[in-house]
Amino acid sequence: MAIDLVLRRDWNARAPRGDYTQLDSTKGVKVHYTGGRVDEAIVGDHGRCAALVRSIQAHHMDGNGWIDIGYSYVACPHRKVFEGRGLHHLPAANGAGLNAGHYAVLGLVGNSGLVRPPDGILHAIVDAIEFVRKNGSAGKEIKGHRDGYATDCPGEPLYAWVRRGAPRPAGGGDDGGGGGPTAPPFPGRLLSYPPVTRGQDVRTWQTQMRRRGWELAVDGAYGPESRETCRRFQRQRNVSDDGIVGPITWRLTWEA
Repeated sequence: MAIDLVLRRDWNARAPRGDYTQLDSTKGVKVHYTGGRVDEAIVGDHGRCAALVRSIQAHHMDGNGWIDIGYSYVACPHRKVFEGRGLHHLPAANGAGLNAGHYAVLGLVGNSGLVRPPDGILHAIVDAIEFVRKNGSAGKEIKGHRDGYATDCPGEPLYAWVRRGAPRPAGGGDDGGGGGPTAPPFPGRLLSYPPVTRGQDVRTWQTQMRRRGWELAVDGAYGPESRETCRRFQRQRNVSDDGIVGPITWRLTWEA
């Protein structure tokens, strides 16, 4: 699959405040995460991805005083790659004195909420890496932001993948499955309480949770019992225990 590039004009990027520094070539790419909370709802709503990229640009320009968003490219869960500073432009995200060595590619995951990168993000990062190698004179290195700079970035799940050589996920899917039983498509709404959420999607989730050994009624009504079961399950799987079945919790319900 060729890179699915979202150009700056398409995500309504602000114009840079000044001229970029020329970047003739690099050793490769450094991978980043946001370092903050990323709402799991972006997995089911690409418009939220664009809004998040715009907010990151605003923070970098208005908060950090940079001329533009600090990343070269941004990878989202829908296997789309947002153009940041782009090819042959010095990024600002790798750290002072380190920016000339690597392009900077951000995966839209954080330190809470959406923490584990879905397959779509991993594919998009690899798409961006292949793109800058082919078109931007990038070398073969793939590193994390923390390599050479004192930071937790890009977070443990994403960094573990980088340490494995940033392989493409098996199967080529974009839903973050990562092997094991395949989850049915996310129903498109959050299962939450209060108020009680009712429907077949609730029943489907409750049925799978019962199959996994969790004690709860399969009644198609997401109330306090379902919420508490969800919270305990989320804590077990080391994700944000908000008691809401969003795209990530839904997927994890079917994972081995």
